[in-house]
Amino acid sequence: MADDLASATRPSAAGVRTIRALAGAGFRRYSTYRQATVASTFTNSIFGFLRCYVLLATLAGTGVGVAGGYDPPRIATYCWASQGLIGVVLLWGWNDLADRIRSGDVMSDLLRPVHPVTGYLAADLGRAGYAALTRFAVPILIGAIFFDLYVPQRALTYPLFVLSVGLGLVVSFGVRYLANAAAYWLLDVRGVNMVWAFATSVLAGLAFPLHFLPSWLVWTVWVATPFPSILQAPLDVLVEWGSPAQLMAVVAGQAAWAAVMLALCRLVQRRAERKMVIQGG
Repeated sequence: MADDLASATRPSAAGVRTIRALAGAGFRRYSTYRQATVASTFTNSIFGFLRCYVLLATLAGTGVGVAGGYDPPRIATYCWASQGLIGVVLLWGWNDLADRIRSGDVMSDLLRPVHPVTGYLAADLGRAGYAALTRFAVPILIGAIFFDLYVPQRALTYPLFVLSVGLGLVVSFGVRYLANAAAYWLLDVRGVNMVWAFATSVLAGLAFPLHFLPSWLVWTVWVATPFPSILQAPLDVLVEWGSPAQLMAVVAGQAAWAAVMLALCRLVQRRAERKMVIQGG
C-alpha cells in the first residue's frame, strides 16, 4: 500500500514512440479547433496593436527613445512575439487535469503505462507545435507588415530562440500542472488560477518588459521565481538583449527551472496518489 497507486502498472520511463504518439495526438486534437484558433489569433493580433502603440509611446515619452535597453524596433518585436507566444507557452486556459480530478476521470490516467506528468507534457508539446504554426506565425507576420521589427543579427540567436521557447513551454507546463494538481486537495482551483494569471501577466514579462523595472528587482524576480523563464527569457533572446554569453546564461537558467518544475510536478503527483490510497480513492 505504500507504493504509488500506478507504480505497478506503468514503467519507470515512457518510450520515445509513446511520447511521439501522445505529442501527435495533442497536435491533432488542437488542429481540429479551427474556429477557436482563428478567434484567438485575431484577438492576440488586436491586442498586439494596442500594446505596441502604448509601449512605443512610452519610449517616445523618455525623450531618448530607449527604455530598459529597448529601442522602437526591439519593443515592436517584443510586443508581437509575446502576443504570438501566449498560445505557444499557453499562459492561461489549461484546466484538463483539474477537470479530470473533479470528475474522477483522473483514475484512468493513473492506470496508464505512462506517468501522468510525462503524458500531459507530451500532449502539451504537440499542442504547442500546432500553436507555433498558427498563433505565433500570424501575429509575427502582421507585426512585420505594419511595424519596423528588429531582425536578429547573430546566427546563434535563431536556434537559441527555439530552444528558449521550448524550455519556456516546459516551465509553463510545470506551473500549470501544479496549479491544476491543487485540485487533489482543493477541488475548486479557480483562486489558484487567478493567482497564476496575475503572476504570468506581470512577472513573466507580458504586460511590459521586466527590464523597465529597477535592476535589483528584475534579477530578484528572475532568480526567485520561474515566471521570467516562461516569456521574458525567449523575448530577450529574440531581440538580442545582451551578449551571446549572457543569453546562453539566461537559457541555462531556464533549463534549471524546467528541471526543478518537472521534479516538483512528479513530487506533488506522488503525494496526491498516496493521499488517494490513504483515503481509499
